[in-house]
Amino acid sequence: MAIRRSATKRHGLPSSVQLRLTPTPAQADAVTAAVLLCNQAATVISRLAWQHRVFAVVELHRLAYYEVRAQVAGTPTGRVTLPYTGRPEDLKAIDALPLGEADLICRHGVWLLQVALTLPHPAVREPVSGFMGADHGVANLAVTSDGAVLPGPALAGPVGGNGHVRTLRERRHRQRRRLQKKGTASARRVLRRLAGREHRMMTDLNHQISTYVVREAERTGRGVALEDLQGIRGRVRAHRLQRRTLHNWAFAQQITFTRYKTARAGIAFILVDPAYTSQACPDCGHISRANRPARGRFACQRCGLAGHADHIAARNIATRGIASWAAINQPHATGLPSPRRDRESKPPDSASGS
Repeated sequence: MAIRRSATKRHGLPSSVQLRLTPTPAQADAVTAAVLLCNQAATVISRLAWQHRVFAVVELHRLAYYEVRAQVAGTPTGRVTLPYTGRPEDLKAIDALPLGEADLICRHGVWLLQVALTLPHPAVREPVSGFMGADHGVANLAVTSDGAVLPGPALAGPVGGNGHVRTLRERRHRQRRRLQKKGTASARRVLRRLAGREHRMMTDLNHQISTYVVREAERTGRGVALEDLQGIRGRVRAHRLQRRTLHNWAFAQQITFTRYKTARAGIAFILVDPAYTSQACPDCGHISRANRPARGRFACQRCGLAGHADHIAARNIATRGIASWAAINQPHATGLPSPRRDRESKPPDSASGS
């Protein structure tokens, strides 16, 4: 169960902290009643919205307000003040920084409060040493233009693979299928537990990838360039054995994590056109499907450059990052900054960090 409190959005870079609430039994009962009441009201509002096909906030408020008051019985006991604990740095942050929205969560009987914070937003530094490109894929979750496979057993190692991640996901997929076929109450409980574990694993891996990329870019004075993967699921023709990974992996989350971490560090960030990044030669510029003689191999038919296809794609992404950054930072006749640069480098309204 969860209840969300919205707050006015402020300028800056949001992050979040998690606090553990320690209510007394009476306080826990009061909070539980408030959450159930909120969820009951949300159910009524959702039913009215779909019944009348009204989804705009103002119109939905006019439509649902009085009916919700009539149908949702009971009122909370009033404001409840709860003690909380957390990491010292998190407690210091909520005292010093502006607060955003908060999520109240009850997880296995433990009450948690996840609070969004607004961190200072430093100015973006010019990428004097160019851009670091990262190619996102299925066989390799991410490969950088330096040749590092992420998350990989060794982050700085050569292009190899993420077989351990794929093996783990395949094993869990087979386990889910067996439990779904079994269909018992205990099997459903295990499925719910596995779903949470899978989500946490994906989020952790995406944090590992984004953190490494941002730290390496900061260390070398570069910006970060990623492919604009919007619509990748409908655009990419994956092998049937890779389709499940393609459709299940949180590519958007990986981009979101990288975007807000670069903004927090003042590093240039840009999304580039992904077209032909794995078919173009970064040395001579020749583009051809024949440059990909095998799924993971690149061999330029003009100049003979050869290498791992994902590494070649990451190099092309880095090159396009340099060109795109130069284009959107050209001075305007009016003397105003490029609106596209503001859109690319602006952090999202909310995100969670590690």
